[in-house]
Amino acid sequence: MELVIGYFGFIISAYSVIANDVIQTLGTFISSNFKVKWWWLWLFAISILSVTLCYGWYINDGDVSYGRLSNIPLPETLEWWYLLAPIALLAITRYGIPVSTTFMILSIFSSGMIIEKMILKSVYGYAISFVFAILVYVVISRKFESNFSLDKLDKQKKRHYWLMAQWFSTGFLWSQWLIQDFANIFVFLPRKLNLEQLLKSLTCILLIMAYIFRKRGGKIQEIVNQKSNTKNIRSATIIDLIYGVFLFVFGNLNSIPMSTTWVFIGILAGRELAITYLLNKKKIKYTYIIIAKDFGKVNIGLAVSLVIAFLIQYLK
Repeated sequence: MELVIGYFGFIISAYSVIANDVIQTLGTFISSNFKVKWWWLWLFAISILSVTLCYGWYINDGDVSYGRLSNIPLPETLEWWYLLAPIALLAITRYGIPVSTTFMILSIFSSGMIIEKMILKSVYGYAISFVFAILVYVVISRKFESNFSLDKLDKQKKRHYWLMAQWFSTGFLWSQWLIQDFANIFVFLPRKLNLEQLLKSLTCILLIMAYIFRKRGGKIQEIVNQKSNTKNIRSATIIDLIYGVFLFVFGNLNSIPMSTTWVFIGILAGRELAITYLLNKKKIKYTYIIIAKDFGKVNIGLAVSLVIAFLIQYLK
């Protein structure tokens, strides 16, 4: 029974984590390549995922979480109530609400001290990424995000160069996100996988991603689609590059897991505020509302995850 709970928890976690977080890493990629066949985008994404997963498994002696689960041991006995978190995340994802999968999944396995460290790192990540995005887009918005510059880009041959740059930046971002969030996906499995477990789990993830790409990200993709110019290749490239660099620098400061969702929402919020202030001040109030709604949605995940964590501790 315990083995069944572990594998069932892994499958639900893998789907809900990837489906909820796909907007962070592949959302702009999907939006700006809406004319490309879904299976080409899928092949690109799974090739990077497979390499990142297998490389981490090899260099870390079977630990695919890149050390993110070193302080979060697998319980000696997996009871049914551990499934409450991934099931709740699955339900929230179906309603298109972006939440922190890190808080939702890892908090039920973590001690109070680890949860506190995860929250602090995530809050700092949101604040720093928000300010960082504002500073970057204050400098580049007029040149790269104005309607004139975007129309000019569409008429130039440089669009092909930006297309290649976007696929590169997306690949870099996708690999950095995977390093952070493999812990959320594999938390129900042993901390060190053998070759058979690795291949079976990889096959399951590839099938899940095929379904998500076939649905073009699903309902949660609307979070990206409603932001300014996200279907433009150059805009999507810049977003992915900023996010990837931030995860590479801030996310790897230590092995404490953090919410990549909070960082992504912070970058989008800072970007949207800077673009609106410089290029369309009439929409500034609407931008404040969008930012507040997105921030409120990610806090739903934090609140629900903490309630579930306390509930599980009570059931124990």
